[in-house]
Amino acid sequence: MTSSHPDLQHAAPRSLQRTEAEARAALLRVESCEVELDLASDVESFGSRTTLRFTSAGGATFVDLKPRRVRSLVLNGKPLGADDLVGGRLPLETVPGANELVVDAVMAFRNDGEGLHRSVDPADGRHYVYGMSFMDAAPSIFACFDQPDLKAPYTFTVRAPRDWVVVGNAPATSPEPGLWRIGPTPPLSTYFVTVVAGPYHVIRDEHDGIPLGLSSRASLAGALDADAEDLLAVTRASLDELHRLFGIRYAFGDYHQAFVPEFNAGAMENPGCVTLRDQMLSSTRLSRGARIVRATTIAHELAHQWFGNLVTPRWWDDLWLNESFAEYAGTRVVADATEYADAWVDNSYLRRCWGLGADLGPNTHPVAGTGAVDALAALQDFDGISYAKGASILRQLNTRLGDEVFLGGVVEHMRRHEFGNATMHDLFAAWEQAGAGDLSAFTGAWLRTSGADTITLDRAAGVVRRTPPPGQQVARTHTLSIAVRAAAGWTSRPLVLDAAETPVELPAEMPGEVGGPPAPVMLDPHEQTWALVLPDAATVEALPAELPAVRDDLQRAATWNQLRMAHDHGVLDPALVVDVAVAAPPVEDLEDTPVRAVPRRTVPWLLQTLLPLAPDGSRERVHLAALARVAAEPAGAEHQHSAFRLAIATATDPGALRGWLTSPPEGIEIDQDLRWRVLVRLAVLGACDAAELDAALADDPTAQARVEHSRARASLPDPAAKAWAWARFTGEVSVPNYDLEAAGTGLWQPGQEELTAPYVARYFDALDAVAEVHQGWVRGTAVEAFFPATALGQETLDRARERLADETLDLTVRRRLADATDLLARRLAVRTRYGA
Repeated sequence: MTSSHPDLQHAAPRSLQRTEAEARAALLRVESCEVELDLASDVESFGSRTTLRFTSAGGATFVDLKPRRVRSLVLNGKPLGADDLVGGRLPLETVPGANELVVDAVMAFRNDGEGLHRSVDPADGRHYVYGMSFMDAAPSIFACFDQPDLKAPYTFTVRAPRDWVVVGNAPATSPEPGLWRIGPTPPLSTYFVTVVAGPYHVIRDEHDGIPLGLSSRASLAGALDADAEDLLAVTRASLDELHRLFGIRYAFGDYHQAFVPEFNAGAMENPGCVTLRDQMLSSTRLSRGARIVRATTIAHELAHQWFGNLVTPRWWDDLWLNESFAEYAGTRVVADATEYADAWVDNSYLRRCWGLGADLGPNTHPVAGTGAVDALAALQDFDGISYAKGASILRQLNTRLGDEVFLGGVVEHMRRHEFGNATMHDLFAAWEQAGAGDLSAFTGAWLRTSGADTITLDRAAGVVRRTPPPGQQVARTHTLSIAVRAAAGWTSRPLVLDAAETPVELPAEMPGEVGGPPAPVMLDPHEQTWALVLPDAATVEALPAELPAVRDDLQRAATWNQLRMAHDHGVLDPALVVDVAVAAPPVEDLEDTPVRAVPRRTVPWLLQTLLPLAPDGSRERVHLAALARVAAEPAGAEHQHSAFRLAIATATDPGALRGWLTSPPEGIEIDQDLRWRVLVRLAVLGACDAAELDAALADDPTAQARVEHSRARASLPDPAAKAWAWARFTGEVSVPNYDLEAAGTGLWQPGQEELTAPYVARYFDALDAVAEVHQGWVRGTAVEAFFPATALGQETLDRARERLADETLDLTVRRRLADATDLLARRLAVRTRYGA
């Protein structure tokens, strides 16, 4: 979705090969990088002048550069030819000792959430800029040696409009209006260098000698002001807890958190200036679930300041350590040190099935040692395995070693490699030296072997079975618990699975029911291990009666995760899951995510995956159950709002939906979020038109409203709406990343299969051009969002597999297509087996 501008490159940019990075790191040492940016002269492009000072052993190498055009190139006082710049690389013939490269270029602003992203706030027309340098994007901002192990201090000089504020990786000063200076910074890797500039609303604070800052677009100033104390409280508490855990002070000066528009990730850990998606701020009601996600994101990025920024992986295939560690530490810190003690419960709902789905899918890979040959290949493994599975395994290791050894090894690792780079071997060696003993068996079984074990209960044989992933001979030991329904409720006891079959003693029947059904049993009710845990038939049959009474929030989350995975793997009838959803709607999973494309949480999964495969009338049954829960919950309670959102999403009566806009249930206030949810649902039902949606956007001209307008407009059951959405996929109409994703998810709606049938073939035919139209992160988003998910037929599956067989297909396109194809195959298998 990047603006199409001609530049001087004669070939598509190449992703850095690991062998190339190793050779360049052996040759060079970067002493400093000075960058001058002119953000004031144009809205389409910006001036970028880079001065790189480095020492070399002497010889040929290259610098990474992706300009719109080059003004001048000078190496050691001698001009270079711009025609030598090919595929984002400028060849250099370095001399032994000190070298200086000066690159003066014009770069293009981007609108895909990468590089230097520029957006216009539809609420007031103001322009905002932020840098996202991650994975191949830095060279579109400044010339650099773009690999994690060539760190350097950075100094920025930024010329910006006079009413703009500029922040970056070090404290910023403004010697005159419109001129800003940042740095020099401590040594940084290119991938977390950033500049954030625009007429941002800024809040400043201080804690324990560390200057703190928050910023947002001016149109979100009210939301930032309202939530500032919560944001700062989580930041302060997380800083204190991380200082306590590590005993190492935060090392990057100021700590600014910039909420920026149209951000692809949840956040990015840029030292001194973390960027977060500004959908985490809202003038409407934020659920507790949304606040927990925000809190854990804050703590996650803070943990990165030590694990990732202070010590950085030498190469991308160790990047999992950054994310797994921050995932684990961030959730732990929030649960232990803030008001959000239920953070592990929310983590279970949000992350568990994401990670297991990736680990059990066609693109599964080991957590560590993925063998990424280049940066692009490493980016493909930036998934639920690198986050959720890795975090779960680190948590298991912490439990096994205890804090003294676990944290002792981490601290020694950070002190030994401070401001430098390290590998997984360095970290595990530090743990072993701290008293962990030989960890090779652990790393081999859990980190270097892909896939998840399957754990099942065989009541008849009286055993719990542990089955390794297909094709793997690994024997993992699982330490978990087993919960059994007893007379006074559920009782739990520890269970260690160190063999293929482990005997267990279970009651023959429900307590107090002679001759009654077997007692329900939950394996791993607190998700202490990493495995595909499948509930047995007797437990599933009992759940409609038992789950409403379960008071252990983590056990409720684990129950829903096990039901989801059992259904998705074709061993559980959708009708039975609907029975559980009707008896105990999963409103405890406080789904309130601004981007609703991926069904990571239970409610989106219920709507997008389960109900289309369930028996006729299932949506109506869930809708009535949601309404009953709305009526039963205290007015204004979190669960009432969660149930109401579920009621909106399952409604089939346009009259009831419109009635709620003016007369909602007691305790519910129709804010803009709920209004747009109603409008999206009306659009799906064909009970509104484009004119009404356009008018609603005109009344609420905010960035989030524009996204929901895209979702609703694409959801309308008419040919013009589908063509409108399709033009965004093909690039005929260029839109920001969130709008693109919303249009894709809106295009494919259950019940509109006849209308969308022509787009099935068009989608597969268009995949060759996707890599040219959409770049970076957005490329994968487009492939996934526009996949014909509602075309549940063998023809669709055959066509998808045919395209996957084409090895010339772009790597990112193939990766996302493989995942989507696997989900389609699983859904077809469920429909075939259970006849929905």
